[in-house]
Amino acid sequence: MKRVPKARHRFSHEDRLTWITMGAVLPGAIVALIIIWFGGYTPKIQWTLTLLIVGCAAGFISSAREHIVRPLQTMTNLLAALREGDYSIRARGARENDALGEALLEINSLGETLRVQRLGAFEATALLRTIMAEIDVAVFTFDPEHRLRLVNRAGENLLGQPIDKLLGRRASDLGLAACFEANEDAPLTLNFPGGSGRWGVRRSTFRERGLPHQLLVLTDLSRTLREEERNAWQRLVRVLGHEMNNSLAPIKSIAGSLESLLRREPPPADWQDDARSGLKSIATRADSLSRFMQAYARLAKLPPPQKEQLNLGELIRRVASLEMRLSVEVRSGAELSIPADGAQLEQLLINILQNAVDASLETNGKVSIGWREVGDCVEVFVQDEGPGIMNSTNLFVPFFTTKPTGSGIGLALSRQIAEAHNGSLMLANRSGRSGAEALLRLPR
Repeated sequence: MKRVPKARHRFSHEDRLTWITMGAVLPGAIVALIIIWFGGYTPKIQWTLTLLIVGCAAGFISSAREHIVRPLQTMTNLLAALREGDYSIRARGARENDALGEALLEINSLGETLRVQRLGAFEATALLRTIMAEIDVAVFTFDPEHRLRLVNRAGENLLGQPIDKLLGRRASDLGLAACFEANEDAPLTLNFPGGSGRWGVRRSTFRERGLPHQLLVLTDLSRTLREEERNAWQRLVRVLGHEMNNSLAPIKSIAGSLESLLRREPPPADWQDDARSGLKSIATRADSLSRFMQAYARLAKLPPPQKEQLNLGELIRRVASLEMRLSVEVRSGAELSIPADGAQLEQLLINILQNAVDASLETNGKVSIGWREVGDCVEVFVQDEGPGIMNSTNLFVPFFTTKPTGSGIGLALSRQIAEAHNGSLMLANRSGRSGAEALLRLPR
């Protein structure tokens, strides 16, 4: 039969202190008692001294135990109070140059530090709750099982229920499951009891008690999109109206003059020349209006780029050779290939190169084109020695042009092509010398 080992009896800290103190006192007390009892003293003296020695030893042991155990109990009570969140209790006797006093001093300092930190945490929490309650975007937090753990006032209004009826419910029950799979770069169309429309979705992850939680933020984009759409339509109507009025007003005026000419009896001798000239002017203005509408359609219907590996150096040299009005200097960089739509990128380079040549012809300056590597991007630059850019505000505004025969879509179309390739196009005056520089940046 297997014997179960007995549990070892372990002395408490107080018992060990008592035995250690007794071990320090007893040898001296025993020696003193031996001397008293075997030293020829009378019984009265022997019992008196014996009681005195035993009493002093017992009092010393009890006092030593009290002086050691009591401060430990005090520190235990202080630490228990800190653990319970009571930071107002302080220990007496905390002082420097004393081992016990310095320990109590550190505990008091710890309590003060925790008090200040808790106060700061309460203030930060109150501020966060105020902000969460006042912002007009809906904020939700979900646990790993997609159960709702926190929602602000805007979220309550959006879901049409108070917080006590929302907490603990799954995202699928609240109509928010699609938000966890949506593309954050595209608006999401959703319908809720408190509102419908297009929403911007933002997600992030945070940890609470070691578990990953999801933060979901929904922003109502409907009003903003409607405002931007209305502004876009207003700009478009202004541009189209301006251009059509510029063409239709002279057509109407010339048509009225021709009608008056045909009503005259008898007609003047040169009426045929006047009619021919008027009809020619009408045809010219109609052709100008047609070119404008074609340019607008071209800008509005730019297809997405069909990317393939393209030798950038060959493309730039080919574009430079197409310019016959001025010899273009090519500053070659490292030979490299980039993913791009060759036809669109060629059209972009032709547009900015033509603008540079037009500017340099005014001052008999030079034009150069080149490329260089910058990190994980490649920069194509076109530099001219023209008069520079006088007004950069309207450079990329569609249909804005300072050229008598310009359509005003070249730079707008070029920037649209650059952004479709996840790149950028910038124009600025050159520093330290006359002329301007067009800078096209494309990812490699």
